[in-house]
Amino acid sequence: MEGPLYFLIAGTLLFFGAHLYSAFRNRTPAHDIRRRLGSAVFMGAYSLIAGAGLVLMVWGYSLADPTTSVYVPPPWGRHVTLAIMLPAFILLIASYGPRGYIKNTVKHPMLLAVILWSGSHLAANGELRSAILFGGFFVYGIIDRLAVMNRPTQVKRVSVVGDLIALVVGAALYYIFLKYLHASWIGTEIMGVL
Repeated sequence: MEGPLYFLIAGTLLFFGAHLYSAFRNRTPAHDIRRRLGSAVFMGAYSLIAGAGLVLMVWGYSLADPTTSVYVPPPWGRHVTLAIMLPAFILLIASYGPRGYIKNTVKHPMLLAVILWSGSHLAANGELRSAILFGGFFVYGIIDRLAVMNRPTQVKRVSVVGDLIALVVGAALYYIFLKYLHASWIGTEIMGVL
């Protein structure tokens, strides 16, 4: 295995290890490490570990050989990715916007956006580096989503304004990213789509 893949794998383990530990840690007052260390120390350590993992993932992915394949994606994989990314962007915006019916129904729209983004990119990319990166996000998203679904939530006021913001801003970001940013940021041009 080539060197950059080690960085990608190490980054994946650090990033998702920190996230999964946070999702499944013991939250009872006597055992909650966040309470024992203090919120600032816990969040500082968490951010440092997850940040280092993210840097290693991006670095390892960018240096890894893009020609080493583990499977041949289906011919329709790219079209599925393009179709699924629109709701993924809408869900991403819904997770940070005012509570609308989308956010209220989905419960944790950011995780569903991660699952849609990574799963659809697995359908379009068969090289080893993409399988590690997107596969890591996909597995993490499913595990964390299952954990979140069991947590109690408070009923909050819902407004259609949150849905309108998610739909308009999500669709606009989808268009901008597809048309202008994907090629410059990711290095892959989306040809003949818009």
